[in-house]
Amino acid sequence: MTAPARDALAARLRAAGSVFAEDEADLLLEAGDGDPARLRSVVQRRLGGEPLEYVLGWAAFDGHRIRVTPGVFVPRARTTVVVEQAARRLQRYDRVVDLCCGAGAISVALLGRVGALDLVAADIDPDAVDVAAENIGDRGIVVVGDLFAPLPDRFRGAVDVVAVNAPYVPTGSIPMMPSEARDHEHRVALDGGADGLDLHRRIAAGAGEWLRPGGSVVIEVSEAQAAVSCALFADAGFRASVESDDAVDGTCIVATLPG
Repeated sequence: MTAPARDALAARLRAAGSVFAEDEADLLLEAGDGDPARLRSVVQRRLGGEPLEYVLGWAAFDGHRIRVTPGVFVPRARTTVVVEQAARRLQRYDRVVDLCCGAGAISVALLGRVGALDLVAADIDPDAVDVAAENIGDRGIVVVGDLFAPLPDRFRGAVDVVAVNAPYVPTGSIPMMPSEARDHEHRVALDGGADGLDLHRRIAAGAGEWLRPGGSVVIEVSEAQAAVSCALFADAGFRASVESDDAVDGTCIVATLPG
């Protein structure tokens, strides 16, 4: 496509509300792959309000392209704070659980940073599990089920790190989320209960059974919820701290089982 045509596409995207119209135009042109009919299709989907990642079929995360399909939670850059804190606590071949894995973005990023791991990714959403299995391939096991329930028994008491991006949006705040999230992502990937921390409570209560002594839970949270979540893990017997990365506006709790 010529530069004027690319600029015209960017102008259409900008008029539809795109903040990064030029970047989106380039990505949509790539997705069109020189096929005018395909390009028209992806442009119309985007102009119709469908999230860019669903239109492209992938999301950028920690230097990787993570495959996503409609409805599956789209990984956000802020979750790299979990990857960073988890990677610091891992060596090759350590045992890792990617809990509430969504499309498997944390797993892919940790494998890229650390190398081979004994990894299990789990999610309650079968659609997410299907996509995570595609992203992770033969580098880990992907299972469907509620939190720790589907994990293999050999992981009990032997996990080095549980890395988690559990839903933490308060139920009442979901209507105020951007349309691309509230209207397109499965609610089970967003809704964290009345205060957003229902899953954090369950994970704090259950993680000790799966971690080795000295193992850690690294779990994403909002800055506003961090003190309460940290206290939940401390009350459950963990050494817990709040860690942040201003560069990506990310916050997580690191909760370590005494050993």
